[in-house]
Amino acid sequence: MVRMAQWAVIIPADRWATERLYEHDTLTVDLAGPAAGDDAVLIAADDDDRQAVALGRFTAPGEISYVRRAFDEPVPAGDLTLTDPVTALDHESFDRVATRIGRPPVRTPWLVSVAMPIEAATPAEAVRQFWTYVAELGPAELPTFVWPSGDELAMQAFVLGAEANQDPEEEDEDD
Repeated sequence: MVRMAQWAVIIPADRWATERLYEHDTLTVDLAGPAAGDDAVLIAADDDDRQAVALGRFTAPGEISYVRRAFDEPVPAGDLTLTDPVTALDHESFDRVATRIGRPPVRTPWLVSVAMPIEAATPAEAVRQFWTYVAELGPAELPTFVWPSGDELAMQAFVLGAEANQDPEEEDEDD
């Protein structure tokens, strides 16, 4: 069996933030070297902290198709020597990180909701205002609520793709 080349690709901080918020099938990066069929481990780098956040496969130069995302549970990539935004890896280094990322978790149904009170004259006007607020506030200000299907008591709020406390009483206790 012929193994294609394997690479570590550093994701810029702004792109990493977008990847955590929105579901994309592919990641486009401006780089040269890898060819279609090559494997990639995607690294989110923040100063000295490097986390392996996904595995992918190049489908064309500069386009990586996700194979396994580990956005919610990244693994340390500190033992990789990264010299450039895209660095060739030996098979053992790639396999070591890929093993840490692991297999995809079992997918389960979740309910996701964004709700807000809106005063309007008609249901259609309320819907227009809702989508306007969603577009204006976006994921930085608008909490999204998520819970496992059938377990409403496990509801959690998320802002910017991370769990966020929305209980004003608990915020007052922290002050």
